[in-house]
Parts: sequence; C-alpha cells; structure tokens
Amino acid sequence: MTLDELRTHLLALTPVEKAEVVQLLVQSLGDIWLGIEKTPGVVGGDACVSGTRIPVWDLVQYRRMGASDAKILEAYPQLTAMDLTHAWQYAEAHSAEIKLAIQQNEAA
Repeated sequence: MTLDELRTHLLALTPVEKAEVVQLLVQSLGDIWLGIEKTPGVVGGDACVSGTRIPVWDLVQYRRMGASDAKILEAYPQLTAMDLTHAWQYAEAHSAEIKLAIQQNEAA
C-alpha cells in the first residue's frame, strides 16, 4: 500500500478509529504498549498483560483454538476486555515474536 492510499484510508476513518491508529503508531514507535509489559525473569521475559503473569502468546494461542473473547475472559476473570484489546494489538504488531513464543512453548 502506498502512502497516498494509506492517507485515503486514514481520512475515511471515524474519529475513534483515528485515535486508535494514533495510539498504535505512538506505541510502535516507542515500543511502549499500553497494558503490556515485559519483565526479565517473569514468564521468561515474554510480553504479558500488565500486572499479571499471563503471556500474550498464551491468549493468542487460546484464541487460535477457537475461544471467543468472552470465553477467554471467563477463563481469566482477572482480565478485562481492554486487556484483551491491548494483547491483540501487541500480538498483531509483534506477530513473529508471538509465533516464536508459541512454538517454543509447544516444544517444551
């Protein structure tokens, strides 16, 4: 996609969608992800939902197995819908990292 094509798509977004795009861009530029943290020595340093030991890759794997967000929230009552939104955004932006983490944990 060219920058001009992207510009056309961005201008067609709603104000809420534009805010989400800005948030995603700011986070990716600074590699700071709202609601996601990496702590050396905690869950192998994998990206986790802030304040938990729940790795993003685990949530992604659960979703790939067919679990809906509602089912995931039922399984992890300490999480909120916003936590999942943050996890999905992180996973989308770091797909190679998440794929590798899933592979490593399946082999373990």
